[in-house]
This record gives sequence, structure tokens and C-alpha cells, in this order.
Amino acid sequence: MTGRPHVAVVGAGFAGLSAAVKLIDAGCRVTVFERAPRGGGRAAVFVDRDTGERIDNGQHVLFGCYRETYAFLRRLGTADRAPLQASLSLAMAGPDGTLHTLTCPSIPSPWHLIVGAMRWRALSVGDRLSALRMGGVIRRARTQGAAAVARTVPGDITVSQWLDGMKQARGLRDWLWDPLTFAALNQSPDVAAAEPFVRVVGELFGPRPEDAAVGLATVPLDELYVNPAINAIENSGGAVHLRTEARLAIDMNGRAVGVRTADGIVEADAVVSAVPWFALDDLWPDGRPPAIAALAERASSMVSSPIVTVNLWFDGPVLPRPFVGFVQGPMQWAFDRQAIVGSAVHHLSVVASGAVELVRESNEEITARAVAQLSAALPAMQQRRVLRSVIVREHRASFSLAPGGPARPDQKTALPGFVLAGDWTNTGLPATIEGAVVSGHRAAEAVVRQFET
Repeated sequence: MTGRPHVAVVGAGFAGLSAAVKLIDAGCRVTVFERAPRGGGRAAVFVDRDTGERIDNGQHVLFGCYRETYAFLRRLGTADRAPLQASLSLAMAGPDGTLHTLTCPSIPSPWHLIVGAMRWRALSVGDRLSALRMGGVIRRARTQGAAAVARTVPGDITVSQWLDGMKQARGLRDWLWDPLTFAALNQSPDVAAAEPFVRVVGELFGPRPEDAAVGLATVPLDELYVNPAINAIENSGGAVHLRTEARLAIDMNGRAVGVRTADGIVEADAVVSAVPWFALDDLWPDGRPPAIAALAERASSMVSSPIVTVNLWFDGPVLPRPFVGFVQGPMQWAFDRQAIVGSAVHHLSVVASGAVELVRESNEEITARAVAQLSAALPAMQQRRVLRSVIVREHRASFSLAPGGPARPDQKTALPGFVLAGDWTNTGLPATIEGAVVSGHRAAEAVVRQFET
């Protein structure tokens, strides 16, 4: 590239900030626009008004197979703030109060999963043996790549139908595959498509035992990536504008030439949209440009899937581990914020993914459901008192992965100078942090290629 091209990035979540950092490393000057008062998008932080505690809007989990995400964090110098387990260790609580931990040893894939399942006392012998049938899928993912294996799965079948075809026992599904589906796809296995699930399994149980290891941020998300990314952008001569609505500026030749804000047009050599699918239409002040109309129509027809997070404060410790999964809903996971981030109070973050029905209930009803589930699954609850509760509803936490949904778009669009980022684009991954970062890096690469041609 000659000179220093200027790129406008709209959206300051994982996708937008990872794209911006990749672009400054390629020699671009970047200006980021975010209409919210803070960065982070759907992975942001709020301040609890009573305790002053800075709380993530929902508990976000990383995995060792999140290669692009950890590359991004290493670039920011914050990868150590989301340390990984040596290998997968997953504590699951049954509805009767029993706790069983799946521990995968540090041996080659797929044997680490198979050996871990064979030792898992939560499962019957028949349940354990059914895990052997997943070995072939995992081995093919190692040799062909998880994406290639996932593409062989029929697009019209659900996770449950695919697991039926793989003859996965009910116990193994209850204790492992169903909770994984909710965590990774934010939908019930009876609703979500099998293809992205197979991609997740192939990535998680990849060649390294640590691919399936869990990473939890030991700091709020703004310290993990938002503020460090903003600092990197500003230190490179770029800028980040919060509370700033930005819309696409298109010249008479139909090319994106910057963005319009309340202060006027900010010219740019390229524009990266890193807004969610439901906000894409906000970029067009004069209606959808013809070149982008079909893409925008697909985005507007995407269905959203909600997440409900119940923040509970107790008068003493409740969880025996930093995080525990539940075999039966409505909640799937509980995280001990004191153990994870060093909170001064006993604070649990209890998560319900794919919470289509739960999201409609009152705060009191949701809190009662969470407390009832914790009480049934965790003996320590008998000695504890709930001090307060804060409910976070994310109605559009992710896009639906049900079969038959609209095609996800690529980073490059038919509108010259306009590139897409976002977990909803065609990464092959579900709506995860890794999917967002992959999309951001691909968008940056598409912009750089545009400048090189």
C-alpha cells in the first residue's frame, strides 16, 4: 500500500475492534464509531448501581480452540487475563444434587475425550460406550479440518437428529452434548442445525488436548479487550468515537466513501460494518443501496435467540467450583464471580441460553426459577440466603441457527468499499466470540486486498 489509507469501522464489539487492530497492524489509519456509550457490543460491561461492581452483561466463555481470539488477545497483551485449563475439566450437577466432573487427560485426540468419558461416573456403561462413535467424526476433523467435516452434514437436520443418527445415548446427551449445544449455539438441540454443532465438536476436540479447555476472563470484558484495543487504535494515530451514530456515505458512482455523523461526513477509503444483523438497516440514511438490497433483506429476516443471565448475591459461598453446569434446565450454567474475577462479594452469574420462554417471565419468576434450580442441584444452598438479584435479558444475544435460515453473507459485498464483519457473517461458526474475531480479521484482510489491487 502507498500512503496510509483511512478505514472507518462502525461497531466496537469483538468484531469491530479485532478488525480495527488488524487494520492498524497492516498500516491503516482507523476511526471506529460506536453509538453506545461504551465499547463491547454484545460483550460489554455495566456497573451495578448498588454494589458498584463492574459486571459483564453475560458470562462469556472462551475455549482453547479459539485461536483467532487468543491471537487477538496476545496482540493486546491480555491473553493472560483469560487463562486456559490444561485440558477440559467440566463439573456437572445432576438434578438430585450429585456432582460429577468430566476430566479429559492430556493425551492425543480423540482418545482424551473417550478416556475422559469412560472414567466419567455420571454415565452408565452404555452411555460411555456410545462416546466411541464420536471418535470417527473427531478423527476426520483432525485430518480434513472441522469445517470440511461440518459441510458434509445435511443442512436440514437438527442437532438432536444428528445425535440420533450417531446413536448417542441419552445419558451422554443429557450430561454433555445438550449442554454443549446450548452453550455454543444458544439454542435447544431440537431446534439448532447440526452443521455448526459438528463444526464446534471438531474444533473443541481438535489435535491438542487444550483445544477443549475452558478459559474464563479474570477481569471484566472492558479490561480484557475493549480498553486495550481502544488504546492500540489511538496510539496508532486512529480514533474511537462513542455515542456516535454513523451511517454509510455513498458517492454518485455507488461507492462507499465514508460515514455520515451528526457532525458531517467523515471520508474513508473503505468502511467496515461490524454491527449486528438487526442493526444493518440503520446504516442506510436514504434506504438500502441497490447493490446491497438482497444482502440487507437476508439480514433483516434473520431470527434472534435470547439469553437470560441471573446475577445473584448470597451471604456465603455456594458453588464448589468456579463454574458448574446443570443437566436439566431452565438454567444451564452457574459461574462464581468471586472465584473467577476476585469479586469482594459472593456473586453468581447463572445463565439460561436459548431462553425463548424464560425471557418473557417477570424478574421475580426468573429469580425463583434460578434459586430453585440451584437449591435442588447444590447442597450448599441450604445454608445460604439470597441477598439480591439482577436480571439481564439479551433478547437478541445471537442469531438463530435453525435449519432453513437465510444464507449468511461473506465479508466482501457487492458495494465497492464496503466490507462486513460480525459473528452473523459466513464464518461457519455459531455466534461465538471466536466467530466475531474471525469475521473481524477476515474483514480487515478483505480491505487490505482491496488496497493492494
